Amino acid sequence: MSTEMLALLLAALLCLLLPLVYSFLYQRQVGVKGTMGNRETVAPPTGAAARGLRAHQNLLENLLPFAIVVLAAQHLAVTNALTVAGALLFLGARVVHALCYLFGVTVIRSLAYLAGLIGTLMIGWQLF
Repeated sequence: MSTEMLALLLAALLCLLLPLVYSFLYQRQVGVKGTMGNRETVAPPTGAAARGLRAHQNLLENLLPFAIVVLAAQHLAVTNALTVAGALLFLGARVVHALCYLFGVTVIRSLAYLAGLIGTLMIGWQLF
C-alpha cells in the first residue's frame, strides 16, 4: 500500500473515531438515557462534545477532496515526494486539528486546517 493510500485509510479511521469521542462526551452531559433516545427533547451538546461534533463535520468536509485527489493520483500512477508529503501533511494536520478542536485551542487549530488544505492541494497539483 502506498503512503498516500495509508494516509487516506488512517484519515478515514480518524473520521470513524471522532463520533465515538464526541458521543462519549455528550453522554457524560445528558446521561445514557439521553443518548439512547431520539434526542428530540435533550439539550444539544456543549463544550468538548459540541467541539468534537464540529471537528468531525469539518473532517468530513475535507476528507472527500483529499480522498478524490489521492484516488486520482493512484489511478494515474502519480506518486512522488510531493504527493507523499502532501498526504502526510494532511493526516498530521487533521489529527492536530481534531485535538485542538476538542481541547478548544483556536489559533493552532486554524493553522492545522490550513496545513491540511495545503496537503490536499499539493497532491492535486501533481495531477496536472
